[in-house]
Amino acid sequence: VGRYQVDQMVGEGAMARVYKAYDPKISRTLAIKLLKSHLLTDDEYRVRFFREAKGAGILSHPNIVTVFDVGEEDNHPYLAMEWVEGTTLADLLKQGRRFTAKEVVEIGIQLARALDYAHRKGIVHRDVKPGNIMLVKDSLTVKVADFGICRISEADTHVQGQQTQMGDVLGTPHYMSPEQVLGEKVDSRSDLFSAGVVLYQLLTGALPFDGDSLISVAFKITKSDPPSIDKLRPDLPLALRRVIDRALKKQPDKRYQTGEDFAQA
Repeated sequence: VGRYQVDQMVGEGAMARVYKAYDPKISRTLAIKLLKSHLLTDDEYRVRFFREAKGAGILSHPNIVTVFDVGEEDNHPYLAMEWVEGTTLADLLKQGRRFTAKEVVEIGIQLARALDYAHRKGIVHRDVKPGNIMLVKDSLTVKVADFGICRISEADTHVQGQQTQMGDVLGTPHYMSPEQVLGEKVDSRSDLFSAGVVLYQLLTGALPFDGDSLISVAFKITKSDPPSIDKLRPDLPLALRRVIDRALKKQPDKRYQTGEDFAQA
């Protein structure tokens, strides 16, 4: 693909497949993300794919996966990204990994600061979830990936009307903010709610809003309080429970207003 030698497939999402690859020009291992073939004729997905490149391409932060290059090969769009030797939080949770309070705090600070940096660049991720957060192998270093449905402020608004009707309720239901579930305007505070859901899950091993259908999950996100953390993990410090509770407030005005505020708390 382009000048990159593609090795094995290492991951797959709804929209794209990710392959381990090699750049012979600078002897570097990297990841190549390719839009799935059946979506190539869908302009909506092409727009989203290139938006990810544009969004992530302006981000340079130690806790965000770097995008090096974007291109098309025979009408097939691809992204060339930093190769992260590590595992997603989703995979670690599936493997039954338990996290200490200290580990979750370390992960949470890095996640909040990465989002704060993106938000200050005018980019809202809109799909913060364990599958998009990697831990570098043998460390607690966080790398946030997949700005695939990010919204670029200002610059993107003229496109918004025509091309993102499907973008209004994108994301993974369990991690969505109330305003995202309701299809309302989403800003940076929505990402902070999603980050709160991730941290709640890392601390308790359970989702704060769960149900047996999309509708019941959506109802809980918008109307119900999550099971209190002290019932699930009584050993956790009260201060930490309060931080998560505030991140999960239904009204954006009652949450942390910036990622840096969240990180400091």
